[in-house]
Amino acid sequence: MEIIGYIASILIGITLGLIGGGGSILTVPILVYLFQIAPKHATSYSLCIVGMTAMVGAYRHYRLGNLQIKSAMFFAIPSVASLLLVRKFLVPRIPEQLGSIFGVDVTKDRLIMVVFALLMMAASMSMIRKTKPVEAATTPDIPQLVLIGLLVGLVTGFLGAGGGFLIIPALIFFAGLPMKQAVGTSLLIIFINSLIGFSGDVLNGLDINYPLVLSVSAIAIVGMFIGTALSKKIDGAKLKPAFGWFVLVMGIYIVIKELFF
Repeated sequence: MEIIGYIASILIGITLGLIGGGGSILTVPILVYLFQIAPKHATSYSLCIVGMTAMVGAYRHYRLGNLQIKSAMFFAIPSVASLLLVRKFLVPRIPEQLGSIFGVDVTKDRLIMVVFALLMMAASMSMIRKTKPVEAATTPDIPQLVLIGLLVGLVTGFLGAGGGFLIIPALIFFAGLPMKQAVGTSLLIIFINSLIGFSGDVLNGLDINYPLVLSVSAIAIVGMFIGTALSKKIDGAKLKPAFGWFVLVMGIYIVIKELFF
């Protein structure tokens, strides 16, 4: 299964390179089901893998002039604050056994995976659904950026997902950024959030399988370069609905597996 996991890891980077998001939504399932990592550890490993991959993408967009540092900071600072609070105080305090519902034992790991699956399904809907063009802000709406930054920090802290499907629309509609700048700035925010969150876990004494984390990160980064090259030939916007359906099926599979098997 590990060999399949390494092959699948390249999809993390390819997806980020092609459509500017969605790759992180694959990381936790790959770690849990293909590498047999416990969900509470997988969320931490995911922070590092997603952060390193996003760093490479953010640097590429920096070279292209697509980063908007001011908007990124208004978003990232509250996001990092809520992320660290969740990783420090909330996640460690969730009991390993939470009881049972309709005869199904609810454990901490099962809760994490079911909530993650629900996030996947919500993200898939945003990818599949054709949205009508909405007029972007002419000036940054700072309170809205801060609020959504806090929300993304909660998601990233609890589930180890970058939250790009929330960040990119927020940067377009509340910071007034064009799509290319929103994608580049989103990768910068994901990089900041993820690596600070992972650093917090390391300082809190979490045992890390560094060979696994670094090898998966390296493969995902290769995928990022492949996705970036493909993006010049393939319209990522046309691939987004197809990827959305894939994520939806994956989310449904996780719910069924966790609750009925």
